[in-house]
Amino acid sequence: MPSPTTFRPFLGVTIGDPAGIGPEIVAKAVIQEDVRAACRVLIIGEAEVMRRAIRMCRLDLPVRSITSAAEVTADPGCLEVLDLKNIDTAVCPPGVLAPHCGRAAVEYLNKAIDLAIAHELDGVVTGPLNKEAMAQAGFKYDGQTELLAARTGTKDYAMLLVVGRMRVLHVSTHTSLRTVCDKVKQTRVLTVIRLAHQVLCDLGSRKKRIGVAGLNPHAGESGRFGREEIEEIVPAVEAAKAEGIRVSGPFSPDTLFHRLRLGEFDAVVAMYHDQGHVPLKLIGFHRGVNVTVGLPIIRTSVDHGTAFDIAGTGTANPHSLVEAILLATKFVHRRRKSTRGRGE
Repeated sequence: MPSPTTFRPFLGVTIGDPAGIGPEIVAKAVIQEDVRAACRVLIIGEAEVMRRAIRMCRLDLPVRSITSAAEVTADPGCLEVLDLKNIDTAVCPPGVLAPHCGRAAVEYLNKAIDLAIAHELDGVVTGPLNKEAMAQAGFKYDGQTELLAARTGTKDYAMLLVVGRMRVLHVSTHTSLRTVCDKVKQTRVLTVIRLAHQVLCDLGSRKKRIGVAGLNPHAGESGRFGREEIEEIVPAVEAAKAEGIRVSGPFSPDTLFHRLRLGEFDAVVAMYHDQGHVPLKLIGFHRGVNVTVGLPIIRTSVDHGTAFDIAGTGTANPHSLVEAILLATKFVHRRRKSTRGRGE
């Protein structure tokens, strides 16, 4: 355990959709010894939902309901919940999709964002939110990433997936395959390459080598299978090189991720959601972390959904959330070190 003088980041952890596995994995994750040693945690959600989750997971922990971040004591003997009191457990049974649960989950996220913007939290770690429930509640966002960007007024942002030392950023995410080609434009590809470089700096990467995936099979094969590489991706790569960024590509997607795993690159820029998600989830399904880069606040998340099919059984695996919390603490420490280095 750290000494009393050791800085431990103060993180807000949202429970996500109260009908999903979020409350269960939060209960399991925040009591892990490595999590307790690394940071202080404020759970943001509904106290009664957390009490139910604790019973489902057969844990023996009291829940302390608090009304502000300032009340946190970091007592390892209980779970401290910033209780928004916005949902009744009687109307949110586990595993049932409902708009009021989607609304509650968004309110937890918004509260966490507000606290982070006000510097009452060092970072935010989010539990899984169900996109359909959120949409039914009237929130027209494709996911938490887009909501975070809108809430913080962020224009240039990207989704980053992390599994160990493998890092993949995405040019496009929650969009149909028919519209992906319309989103692979030079300006957007260059923006994501820049964000990849910045996140490697934030993580303390020494070489900062970035590989860029092609959009088409064999990276277009000199225009035989599509011209997006020639007209959009190559110009973005060349522009990034001119800025001093260590980037190369586009490479055939069917070999690039193998090269990433072997350590030839420190990050990869993928063109669309499944191009980046499939290889990383295959390699480390329970270890993946979702990071929103480009925001003025630190935000990490689990890399899975609400899993309504197992919600309420107490069997959900908390490893992704544990990894998300530990990665958030790493970002906080790196940001503090960078700020001190600039004399701020």
